[in-house]
Amino acid sequence: MSLTLEQVHRVAHLARIEISDHEAASTLGHLNGIFALIEEMQAVDTQGVAPMAHAQDLAQRLRADRVSESATIEQRAAFQAIAPETEAGLYLVPKVIE
Repeated sequence: MSLTLEQVHRVAHLARIEISDHEAASTLGHLNGIFALIEEMQAVDTQGVAPMAHAQDLAQRLRADRVSESATIEQRAAFQAIAPETEAGLYLVPKVIE
């Protein structure tokens, strides 16, 4: 697939982009290069190739799931003391959805 100069101007008009003839010609070359690359990639036989999430076989490094600090009643009381509004140990927030 390749575009024409008229199609580049049409796309620019639809995108509400003002583009000069020189810019349109340059953009036409870039877009046609992209479409050529896409056609080349689509021509590759991928039968039997499993989809993969990453180009290399890597494992995510995960940290151990353990408590790193202890929350105490005293900390909770200190945090709620500086909150604008609390009630029965809960934080009160303004209603945003009616």
